[in-house]
Amino acid sequence: MARLGLSDTWWALVVLYPTFTIPFCTWLLAGFFRAVPRELEEAAWLDGCGLAGGFVRIVLPPSLRGSRRRRVFAFTLSMQEYLYAVVFASPVDQKVITVGLPTMLIRGDIFFWGALMAAALLVGIPTAVAFHLVLDRFVLGLTGAGAR
Repeated sequence: MARLGLSDTWWALVVLYPTFTIPFCTWLLAGFFRAVPRELEEAAWLDGCGLAGGFVRIVLPPSLRGSRRRRVFAFTLSMQEYLYAVVFASPVDQKVITVGLPTMLIRGDIFFWGALMAAALLVGIPTAVAFHLVLDRFVLGLTGAGAR
């Protein structure tokens, strides 16, 4: 990050978070792509779709469920990643909230419980609302119970 001139900035986190989310999401999506039978692709090729057309018309639509799940998992991983945020964004004004809350509101053995709980609630509400909005589709995609 020093060579890129991104030391102690939140841009360092923008560059680093994909290093763990992309491999995980690729692994997650591989299962969705493997679930599409090869025979469907071959039938599309025989019908004149071609390689790209078969992929776009046959393989991609069932795999979009996986893409939606991938976004939720990537968001969750990024919210829970603590080490990168501690190491690469150390100035107070550059800290992400998962690091900033504990470092600003805990001083040694003194916990500012009121402010800590209020901040945790403010951080948790948008996340809870986002998960509530996608919960039904998320569960359907994990169980394979719907063709949405």
